Amino acid sequence: MAHQIIVTIHSLAALFNTPTITAKTLLGDVMLVPNNPSRRLTSRVAGPSDLWVFWNCKKHDGLSHVLDLSVGGLCLSIGEAERMAEGEQVHLNFLTPEGQIRTDAIVRHVRPERLGVKFIAISEEDRAHLTTLMTRLRNLSRPQPKS
Repeated sequence: MAHQIIVTIHSLAALFNTPTITAKTLLGDVMLVPNNPSRRLTSRVAGPSDLWVFWNCKKHDGLSHVLDLSVGGLCLSIGEAERMAEGEQVHLNFLTPEGQIRTDAIVRHVRPERLGVKFIAISEEDRAHLTTLMTRLRNLSRPQPKS
């Protein structure tokens, strides 16, 4: 990951009687700050080719491939005719080896052939299935140790 380097100047800080250490990690006199910090609260993983979700809302319903997934939402592959408006509520229902996952979501982003949704309601049982699914997908995406 690219980082922007910020060098703290102790003498200038001493002149103004301000601390030079912040909550960010310091490495000597060099502080590394991510160049493009994410606003995401949770990490996401790529959806495998066999992960599909049935969704429905007021105007449309469909079956879509999950492009990526997090415990906070997901990104779907959609057709041009299936476009929805940002802020529209949608119900999602998918079946995985971990169990059925049903959730209500709100459309956050609409892009050509993509739809980003944020989960707004999910039962405890379905959340457990989602967490287990995320763990499995993360483990699949990690490089396996050589035997």
